[in-house]
Amino acid sequence: MSTAADEIWAILRESAESQKITDRKFQDTHREFQEIKTLFQETDRQMKETDRIVKEVSRDIGRLGNRLGDFIEDALRPAVVRMFQQRGIDVHEVHQNICSNRGNEGLEIDLLVVNDSQIVAVECKSNLSVDDVNEHLERLAKLKRLLPSYVDKQVFGAVASIVIADNVAQYAYRKGLFLIGQNGDHLEIRNHADFVAKVW
Repeated sequence: MSTAADEIWAILRESAESQKITDRKFQDTHREFQEIKTLFQETDRQMKETDRIVKEVSRDIGRLGNRLGDFIEDALRPAVVRMFQQRGIDVHEVHQNICSNRGNEGLEIDLLVVNDSQIVAVECKSNLSVDDVNEHLERLAKLKRLLPSYVDKQVFGAVASIVIADNVAQYAYRKGLFLIGQNGDHLEIRNHADFVAKVW
């Protein structure tokens, strides 16, 4: 026959066992939490490393894009006079990397092809985008204001690139720009023979 003391001892033993189980579960939970925390820290470290690598690659791609743009500019310079003469624009001078700053405005043109009454401002890109076309249209709109020595000349615009998506080519064409692209191993004006360029 159990006494009250036996019952109390049994309850205390059960309570001690329950406390041990609770402590063990708490320790297990704490260990799992620490493992999760370590995983989060490692993931965070890896994400920061990935972000650093992506930034480096993006910077390198940007540099490569600039070099390809420079390559196109250098490849186009000796042929651009002939190209536009074949289109009836009797240019005879080529000026590279024209810069002008007046007041708050600035202007940079990769190639400026010139004769006594006409000029063609050419923007060179490795991969032409609609934004590039729009930026060049903005340049053309302020060219005479920032290069007043050309104020009495007819100004035409051209964009040149190795990679030109069809929608970008059509957009440039509709905006009245000459489109210079690669055909095999050489660059050529891609506009149809009956194309009428916009005059600024």
